[in-house]
Amino acid sequence: MSAGIARVLSIAGTDPTGGAGIHADLKSISANGGYGMAVVTALVAQNTRGVRALHVPPAPFLGQQLTAVSDDVVIDAVKIGMLANAETITTVSSWLLEVQPPVVVLDPVMIATSGDRLLDAAAGQALKELLPLADLVTPNVPELADLLGTIPATTWEAVLGQARELARRHDVIVLAKGGHLDGADVRDALVNPDGTATEYVASRVLTENTHGTGCSLSSAIAPRRAAGDSWPEAVRNATEWLGESLRRADELDVGRGHGPVHHFAGLWSRGGLDTAPTPDDVRSSWWSSISGTRTAIDDLAFIRQLGDGTLPTAAFRWYLAQDTLYLREYARALGRAGGLAPSSADRPFWAGGAEEALTAEMALHEGGVPPADADGTLPSDATTAYLGHLADVATGGDYGELIAALLPCYWLYRDVGQRLHALSHDEHPFRDWLDTYADPSFAEATDLAIDIVTATAARATSATRARMLQAFQTSAEHELAF
Repeated sequence: MSAGIARVLSIAGTDPTGGAGIHADLKSISANGGYGMAVVTALVAQNTRGVRALHVPPAPFLGQQLTAVSDDVVIDAVKIGMLANAETITTVSSWLLEVQPPVVVLDPVMIATSGDRLLDAAAGQALKELLPLADLVTPNVPELADLLGTIPATTWEAVLGQARELARRHDVIVLAKGGHLDGADVRDALVNPDGTATEYVASRVLTENTHGTGCSLSSAIAPRRAAGDSWPEAVRNATEWLGESLRRADELDVGRGHGPVHHFAGLWSRGGLDTAPTPDDVRSSWWSSISGTRTAIDDLAFIRQLGDGTLPTAAFRWYLAQDTLYLREYARALGRAGGLAPSSADRPFWAGGAEEALTAEMALHEGGVPPADADGTLPSDATTAYLGHLADVATGGDYGELIAALLPCYWLYRDVGQRLHALSHDEHPFRDWLDTYADPSFAEATDLAIDIVTATAARATSATRARMLQAFQTSAEHELAF
């Protein structure tokens, strides 16, 4: 089995409306985690209402297509669909014997939904001789009967009996499909050559858009099996996917006949269509998103006076008193982030940051700044709002939002601190404070915080990433006010 993404080759005819044949096969393979390739056995002029014309390329050209793929690509699985005539079938059989792909799924396209035969007698016989080269064959009720030379079954018990006989006769696993039978439920069964069977039951989906279901199901099974599923698991996963695709089929509105299933309905709804950014993309876009806030911070009289050393000492001490209030709650939020971190590599960083925040508060006191509650200093409106924001995200239980909200305290302080430090001198009245934020260890911690947050955002869903960005921008605005 493939250790990575299964490379699956479809050998089948075309459908220019995209609902069946290799067009459906490639969608099904992709939707089920494989890399799809295709070799064309027949060019079919058809739409959702029927087949109009058929052109079969010469068998030698078919052989050239097959060898062109297998000479270059390691094939993990093969799905075989429409084979058109005996010469085509013989060409495919010879290639299978030579290449011996590890997984071969055969969908015996023999009888159209209208009941018309698609293969003549010689081709029908050649197809029966192909069966032992397959691992799994997936006939519908009429095709199952035709392969046995009998009349179609009308009950599920009869379908199972025919599947057991076909499996025994040709030493192949048979997926018996009960979709042609009446009833509110649809039954399928995976039947082994020894007669043992795994049955599957699903509610029938009421839709007229069933074009290409056989092609789609067999093509979905192949990559699942090649990726490591057992045969029963591969069939179960593929049938559940097909059920979801059928339930959403009416959304497509393709054609005026029997339209196709919606191969990517689940994939699109769960994964969305947004391109996932890299961590570097997140870093650049988030920093750019707060450019106005950063400019406003630089324009503050407090920052300008802090930089040139003219800030009144009383104003600076008041700021430090507010900072002691802030650092206590910031430490709690950092500790909460450490507790929520899903990665053992991230937990020590946030926990260590909590300890460093408390250490910074103690250092302020040792430097002569009394605790804010000891000297009667009350939190300002800006401090109260910022701490309320951090408390909200910390108690919300969303790790991504919390660490995004914590990031501006690292990132903005390093940015401002480094630039102001470069303008200072040894006698600068606030040099010790500026030294803290220009220290290489703080720069290193900031880089690590940025790396953790941006990597988390890059892995997140688009909705989570948007909430993280909002939390980051809100904290940046609180930093401006603080």
